Amino acid sequence: MRPVALTIAGSDPSGGAGVQADLKTFHQFGVYGEAVLTLVTVQNTCRVDSVECLNPELVLAQLQAVIEDIPPDAAKTGALGNEALVKAIANAAAEFRFPLVVDPVLVSKHGAALVSGNAVSALAEHLLPRAFLVTPNLHEAVLLTGMGVNDVESMRRAARKLCGMGARAALVKGGHLEGDAVDVLCFEGRIREFSAPRIVTRHTHGTGCTYSAAITAALSRGEPLESAVEVAKRYVSAAIATSPGLGRGSGPLNHHSAIPEVPWKRR
Repeated sequence: MRPVALTIAGSDPSGGAGVQADLKTFHQFGVYGEAVLTLVTVQNTCRVDSVECLNPELVLAQLQAVIEDIPPDAAKTGALGNEALVKAIANAAAEFRFPLVVDPVLVSKHGAALVSGNAVSALAEHLLPRAFLVTPNLHEAVLLTGMGVNDVESMRRAARKLCGMGARAALVKGGHLEGDAVDVLCFEGRIREFSAPRIVTRHTHGTGCTYSAAITAALSRGEPLESAVEVAKRYVSAAIATSPGLGRGSGPLNHHSAIPEVPWKRR
C-alpha cells in the first residue's frame, strides 16, 4: 500500500509554504498526502496581511475524519495559531499511533506572527512531549528553551534540552548562521550534524515547512530518523538551488526537485 502522510498546518495562498508546500513535498516523495487546516493567511512572497485561526472543534473534526478513514503512517504540525489550537492538537496527539513531527512555526518568512497569546508556552508544555521529532530554527529554539542559541555548540545544548523537555528527538536548524548550513540532531542521546553549502538566494519561502514535510514523508515510507533527515536535507538544498524564481519577494522552492538516494533500512 502507498504510504500516507498528514499535515496539520495553515494555508499559504501563494503556494510556497503551509499545507500547500507540505502536500507538494509529500507527492514528490511518492506519498499520499492529507491535510488538516488550522488557519488561513492572506499572504504572498512579499508580505503577510492577516492570519485567521479556525475553531479548534472544526480542526479536530477534520483530524478525526481523516484518521478514522485513511490513517497516516506519519504526521507533522505547522502553524497552529493560538493556545487553544495547540492544546487541542496536543490532546489528540496523545492517541496517535504514528510518529509526529512538530515544526514549531512561530513567525512567517516576513516576520509576521503566526501564533498568539500563550501558544509558545503551550507548545513547549503540551505538544513537545507528544513529538517524535521537533524541528525549530534558531529563533524558535530560543523561545522554546529560554537559552541563547547562536552557534553550533549552543545548538547542541538546545537540542539536548528539547529532548529533556519531552521530545523524543530534536533537530535544531542553523540556516540563519553564517557559513555552511548546519543542522544538529539529538536522538537517543546521540548528536549528529547535517551540513550543506549555503546557497545565496532570496527564494527561501517555505524552507522550514518543506524540510519538515520531507522528513515526515520519509518517515511514512519507513525510513529511520537519521536517514529521513539526511534525505530531507539534500532535497531541500536542491529545491533551494533550483528555485523557479517566482514572486517579487522571498519566492518558493522547487518542489519538483528529485529525491536523492540515501541508503536506509526499513523498520
